[in-house]
Amino acid sequence: MYLTKEKKSELFKNHGRLKADNDTGSPESQIALFSFRIQHLTEHLKTNKKDHSSRLGLLKLVGKRRSLLNYLVKIDIERYRSIIAELGIRK
Repeated sequence: MYLTKEKKSELFKNHGRLKADNDTGSPESQIALFSFRIQHLTEHLKTNKKDHSSRLGLLKLVGKRRSLLNYLVKIDIERYRSIIAELGIRK
């Protein structure tokens, strides 16, 4: 399994607002989790070009992350800029 419980809690601890393992609901932690999953699926699709169901899942994840980023822009632009800088995401 590519995403273990330890890796997930590390993502939430590093990118969450509360800097705790149980901060799973903040937009920053969800964006970090989606970004990790997007990177994994991108690598998977480089080797398995005809896996269309994974491609659809990847597109859905990208859309979810984009909507969370749009939400973060509306409520607090500084939080948006910090998460973009941490994860290396560009619009």
